[in-house]
Amino acid sequence: MNSDVQIAGDPLAIPHLLPPVPAHPATVAGFAGLARSIAADRAAWAPLVRYDATTRWYHRLRTVPQALGSARAGEAPIGYEVWLLSWVPGQGSGRHDHGPSSGVLTVLEGELTERAEAGHRTLTAGAQRVFAPGYVHEVVNDALVPAVSLHVYFPGLTEMPMLPENRLRSAGGTPTAHCTPSARETAAS
Repeated sequence: MNSDVQIAGDPLAIPHLLPPVPAHPATVAGFAGLARSIAADRAAWAPLVRYDATTRWYHRLRTVPQALGSARAGEAPIGYEVWLLSWVPGQGSGRHDHGPSSGVLTVLEGELTERAEAGHRTLTAGAQRVFAPGYVHEVVNDALVPAVSLHVYFPGLTEMPMLPENRLRSAGGTPTAHCTPSARETAAS
């Protein structure tokens, strides 16, 4: 019996029959893949990293605006931002959400703790967390060495409401401690 390739030929050999390659990710999996590919290019991001003991350091790596006419009625705009953040021991984001943005958090170096209503998790280098709009969490460097993380927000981050930490507690039941972010830090977490 002949295979489909034997009968019809290799579809990859006929480029005009292939769907166009999207210029930018359009799915959560696509954004997670984008984060992994940026993380793999250490030579591009590592020289940019700075550590600041007084405030969290961050750097916007990429901003891709919504393409004109890309949003249809009832759909979110197709735009995204990529941020690089460093965390010295003890620094944290404070309890927050990301407004209407979804996101992918990827740990590049070190280890971070994510505290959320569903529990706490330790995220080591290579770990990824994907979250939807309205997801409430706090990210803290509980380790003794600095950490670096990559954050992709889609659509681009327009708000990051800080929330009271009344409900997030450590595994031992005590309130979590963190460094309160400055006004400019609320742009990224």
